[in-house]
Amino acid sequence: MTKAGIKKLCEEAKDASRGLALIDTKTKNAAITAMGRALLKNAYCILRENNKDVINARKARLTAALIDRLTLNNKRLTSMADSLFEIAGLKDPVGSVIESVKRPNGLVIKKVRVPIGVILIIYESRPNVTSDCIGLCLKSSNAIILRGGSEAINSNIAIFDVLHKEAVKNNIPRGAIAIIRDTDRRVVDELLSQEGKIDLVIPRGGESLIREVSRKSRIPVIRHYKGVCHTYVDKTAFLPMAEDISFNAKVQRPGVCNAMETLLVDRTIAKKFLPRMISRFQDAGVEIRGSEEVRRIVKGVRLATEEDWYTEYLDLILSVRVVSGVDEAIKHIMKYGSYHSDAIVTRSKSNAEKFLREVDSACVYVNASTRFTDGNEFGKGAEMGISTDKIHARGPMGLEELTSYKYVIRGNGQVRK
Repeated sequence: MTKAGIKKLCEEAKDASRGLALIDTKTKNAAITAMGRALLKNAYCILRENNKDVINARKARLTAALIDRLTLNNKRLTSMADSLFEIAGLKDPVGSVIESVKRPNGLVIKKVRVPIGVILIIYESRPNVTSDCIGLCLKSSNAIILRGGSEAINSNIAIFDVLHKEAVKNNIPRGAIAIIRDTDRRVVDELLSQEGKIDLVIPRGGESLIREVSRKSRIPVIRHYKGVCHTYVDKTAFLPMAEDISFNAKVQRPGVCNAMETLLVDRTIAKKFLPRMISRFQDAGVEIRGSEEVRRIVKGVRLATEEDWYTEYLDLILSVRVVSGVDEAIKHIMKYGSYHSDAIVTRSKSNAEKFLREVDSACVYVNASTRFTDGNEFGKGAEMGISTDKIHARGPMGLEELTSYKYVIRGNGQVRK
């Protein structure tokens, strides 16, 4: 794709974003609902194109976790459609009043939600991102430019073409949703230079991709570097609950950012809890990398290195450490974690409150799996990503996180003295 072609596409998206900001909620909801139905109607074609990507991924010997993230089936396609239906049913954030104040001089000042403008999504592997992001951006009246990875190019284009056709049929401005079909990495560099045409960049993928985008972009970037998520089993924990939560957090879907990567266990209950827990993990194919104390309790465990505590495996590998209590668990999380999602399993109200107060992550759990950090699970319909930043948006990014605001001031002749 030429530089001129990229510039034109971005200019068209900018123009479309202005028209999109004026479209009423009923029209947006009708378009998004039609898109969901179209996904189901065109399931065969989409799954056929996805199968091409999966075959190529296997030939390229991508990891099992990456292939899992890439793979679509009827169940996942239905889930994608359901997300669009749910987005259509959510309250439209555009135009909502965040706060309102009447000043002593009679001025009425309102803080009102408005679209951000044009959002560029740079993502890897997961084709569902294509439909999720289109649905969220249309509902929040943002134009969107999608640039997926080469490993999912056939899937992404198939999904986009189905959704774009429905958008045009349902009175969405042309240019409001666009996809980059060229997989040349130089295209990304050119997109990241389109300051003034693109308003926000959201990269979704591995840490190296996100750091590279952040380094090169002249446009604001919302980051999610990695998900080094922890579960801490407190000495007061109900152990059967702790076992089920820990197992779910690691095994239910290991190749995603909200899967647990490190299990921390209080020394008081380690000898009772770890042998059974580790055996259950190993039966599920999980490789355990443990601290010296873990290795003394359970024989045959591989020694964890310093690097392991920082690692997002995205695979059936788990680091395990014994700690002296909630303070040491929090200290470990704040040193090695990624400010994504961390959990405590406990029956102690004071330890739960301490953990919630002192663990400075986007999502902090008591007695629940970190796997719930997800836009759909949080009632947002879907998500644009999970931000580990602290400015503008944090955690799962839904409709409200895709808006900014402006002040609307109404007067009756006031002048400043």
